[in-house]
Amino acid sequence: MASSKAFTMAGGDAAYSYTKNSTIQRDGVDAVKEQIKEAILEKFDLNSLGFDTSSTAVIKIADLGCSVGPNTFFSIQNIIEAVELKFLQAKNQNLSALEFQAFFNDHYENDFNILFKTLPPRKYFAAGVPGSFHGRLFPKSSLHLAHVSYALHFLSKVPKEVVDRNKSNVLNSSDKEVVEAYSTQFKSDMECFLNARAEELVPGGLMLILAAAVPDGISASDTMAGLYNDVMGSCLKDLVKMGVLGEEKAKSFNVPVYLATVTEVEAVFRTNGNFSIEKMEKFAQPMKTPLSPESYALAVRAGGDGLIRNHFGDELAEQIFNHFNTNVEQNFPKFLGVLRNNLNLFIVLKRI
Repeated sequence: MASSKAFTMAGGDAAYSYTKNSTIQRDGVDAVKEQIKEAILEKFDLNSLGFDTSSTAVIKIADLGCSVGPNTFFSIQNIIEAVELKFLQAKNQNLSALEFQAFFNDHYENDFNILFKTLPPRKYFAAGVPGSFHGRLFPKSSLHLAHVSYALHFLSKVPKEVVDRNKSNVLNSSDKEVVEAYSTQFKSDMECFLNARAEELVPGGLMLILAAAVPDGISASDTMAGLYNDVMGSCLKDLVKMGVLGEEKAKSFNVPVYLATVTEVEAVFRTNGNFSIEKMEKFAQPMKTPLSPESYALAVRAGGDGLIRNHFGDELAEQIFNHFNTNVEQNFPKFLGVLRNNLNLFIVLKRI
């Protein structure tokens, strides 16, 4: 696989599209709505940002790794409502002079057509910004707020060491050398991400982050991500034994995803030096919508359909997902058992 090739969530409106299978992420977005409001009310300093609340103010917001909706729209709306409340509480407030510019960012391959076709009625000006958030996307000091949810675990590429040694992230998820290579890549990518945002955010601007993470001290096999690796790896091995899939093709399949530990995440933020950590909270994965074998399998496909098809082709992709669905049903009690170890982080960073 071309390890540096980007992949995006499944677009369109098919049964396995991200639009129809992102309720797990939606539950997370809803869970931090109040925290976002509190962060903006407490940390978004209008005076230091140069806003005279009696004159026209244009607040520029970017959602990084937005995918195709609808969750990105909920996130932007939550931020806007919090900023409006902040202005209402300020002296000489004048909401009629308050305007918003929202930038929706994702890779070039993202289904921006679906994104903009489904834009809800809104009070902001919308624009698409294609490109990887691991690099610069906006002019210097042009953003007041940046938001990213459930996207920082996507790496810019599969680590070179893994590709060169033909190691598979799925088939060798417990290999220490593989884990170290992915951890190093994550730290490098996060440094690029933070440096880019440091240039784009105005001093005093906020970055609001919702991220999936792995609890410290928990074995990878005892997390949803680890169990997914085991089940998908088992599927590929089965298809190799059945003669459906070539062994080299299976072994060369690598996933540019890494779920960091809480300690790893905090460390990269503290060592960067461009931001102050205003808040970092851990909370369990909210599950307002009950998880079933079918809904989980569809959610996995919504996230990995493009990656699987790119590597194996359309025909084999269908067989892989069908086999994966069967394995999920057989192992679903295990998934429910490790669900309690799912961890989310809500992080507020302020540009120094």
